[in-house]
Amino acid sequence: MSTTSVAYGDAHPLQRTRWSRYRHALWLLTTRDLKVRYSTSALGYVWSVLDPLVMAGIYWFVFTQVFQKPVGTEPYIVFLLSALLPWMWFNGAVSDSTRAFLKDAKLVRSTMIPRTIWVNRLVLSKGIEFVLAIPVLALFAILAQAQVSWQLVYFPLAIVIQAVLTAGVALIVAPLVVFFRDLERAVKLVLRFLFYASPIIYGATDLPEGLQFWAAFNPLTGIFGLYRAGFFPDQLIWFEVAMSAVMSAAFLVVGLLVFRGSVRQVLKEI
Repeated sequence: MSTTSVAYGDAHPLQRTRWSRYRHALWLLTTRDLKVRYSTSALGYVWSVLDPLVMAGIYWFVFTQVFQKPVGTEPYIVFLLSALLPWMWFNGAVSDSTRAFLKDAKLVRSTMIPRTIWVNRLVLSKGIEFVLAIPVLALFAILAQAQVSWQLVYFPLAIVIQAVLTAGVALIVAPLVVFFRDLERAVKLVLRFLFYASPIIYGATDLPEGLQFWAAFNPLTGIFGLYRAGFFPDQLIWFEVAMSAVMSAAFLVVGLLVFRGSVRQVLKEI
């Protein structure tokens, strides 16, 4: 057996071992976060669902009972929840990433695990909360007698693209906040603006024609369209999905570059 073949034969098991350890550490930290979050609350998991439900109830009442504006599609409560629930995942993970290093500074400095885990655990924990909230969406779809189409199969694709986007944005935000503390408040303002700039309480098709094209450059637009496709097929526009996929991948690449280029300075600052 040649030296080259031995080298490659040794490399692959080593890479698999590192990846296995990374996944194990990521899962341990994620489950720890979820246990701590739920153990300190009497209602536990209910709170992760109650917040979007209250918000959905308010917007449903405002736009169907008060103003009766023709936004979205009936049943409007399903239309709302199918975008509001994934928004809570994105919003929660990005918001928490501003404290990813500052909150556990001692552990980040003293442990030898890859530092990306401290960011990715937030994305995963919020993603798990989102997955656990999907039965609530299904329940409202049944109660509201929403029509279900075969395009519901795109739901997992939406989860994958959103996970990539959320991880990319969080990897950019987490280290930069360490150097620029005011960025934490700025992120909250941007997220508040992004909520209304994204098709959550309305659909992309509700926008004027001139704005529909530009809405596609918001990566959340195509993602929400995929989530809604199973109930509202007209919300699925493949150009928007393609833009979401490309921009999500770009955010992840930039996030990894920013993170790797700043992690040493981060460890000195915290």
